[in-house]
Amino acid sequence: MVSFDDTFRRQLHELFVWRRDVRRFRTDPLPDGSIERLIEIACLSPSVGLSQPWRFVIVDDAARRRAVIDDFKTCNADALRSYSGERAAKYAALKLSGLEEAPGHLAVFAEKSDQIGSGLGRATMPETSEYSVVAAICSMWLAARAEGIGLGWVSILNPPRIHEILEIPDAWKFIGYLCIGYPQTECDRPELEQAKWESRRGPGEFTIRR
Repeated sequence: MVSFDDTFRRQLHELFVWRRDVRRFRTDPLPDGSIERLIEIACLSPSVGLSQPWRFVIVDDAARRRAVIDDFKTCNADALRSYSGERAAKYAALKLSGLEEAPGHLAVFAEKSDQIGSGLGRATMPETSEYSVVAAICSMWLAARAEGIGLGWVSILNPPRIHEILEIPDAWKFIGYLCIGYPQTECDRPELEQAKWESRRGPGEFTIRR
């Protein structure tokens, strides 16, 4: 059995500490095959019923990218209108997407067909298909950080519009749109915490015993 020593465990902890949701990217291109390699790692993730429901769409086409950016701008403007006063000013100042600078765009979907994995483990919780895809994204996120590559998850998008732009089957559920590239800077604190939007709390606030 493979064992991992204290040095590895300390380095793994550092990887978790330094993982960031990146919004500010350099425009330098990624080495050929970088995104494909990260997808390979994502596919090592666990999935309910070994269904492997993840579906990855590498978005290279400039027109499709522009359409995604335009959709983000529309959705972001709508979101801004939901705030008022100081909170609205803070929201307007946030950089919530690296879509224009990041060299890599990756859309991630969950294939919801019950035929995959024969429905095992989903009779009472069918949403575990989506959870499996999120786990795959998290694996990719950490692997990217270990290579000095940043990943930003853009959630301010209209899923039906993304399906339309990318011509995706209706059975695939949109999970996330990822910007991938080299970060401008590195920091061990989330950008939203630095902007005083929210602060990170300790595990004691989220843990109970029964």
